Parts: sequence; C-alpha cells; structure tokens
Amino acid sequence: MRMDPHPYAVREIVAQVFESYDVEVHSLSDLDETILIDYGRYSARSYKVDGYMAMWLVEIGVLQFYDEEGNMLQTVNLCDELEPHRMAA
Repeated sequence: MRMDPHPYAVREIVAQVFESYDVEVHSLSDLDETILIDYGRYSARSYKVDGYMAMWLVEIGVLQFYDEEGNMLQTVNLCDELEPHRMAA
C-alpha cells in the first residue's frame, strides 16, 4: 500500500522553497491550493502565491516549482524529503 505524505508537511516544504526564491509566504494559508481529481482519482495539488506555482504530482511523489513565467525552477522528491506515515495495525 502506498503512503502519501501528509498535505500539511508538503505545504511546509512548498513555503520553504518559495521563500528560498524570495517569495514571501507569511503563513501556510497564503498559499492558494487546488486539488486535481482526474477520472475520480486524486492525482495532484497545486499551490500558488505571487505568480509562482508548485505542483505536487501525487502518483510519483514529486513537487515541481515554477516561476511567474512558467519556467521550472526545481523538483523535490518527497520520498527523499519526508518519512512515510506509519499505519496502525
């Protein structure tokens, strides 16, 4: 069974990376978040602030970051960044 990272943890990474590009994120609620459902399956989340965007591709576990012009800035592998959640038996 695949275990996706918790969305709150992903939001924190998004905010940290945006701030490394001098994009101000005062709180996680500053992120305009959208969930993509494709044919009934949860497939992605996007986060926008000040023209910058991050896309969490849930199936492959990566975050891709884009500037105001749509140029890709960086990719973060969430499998490397976050420990998976453990499920109770």
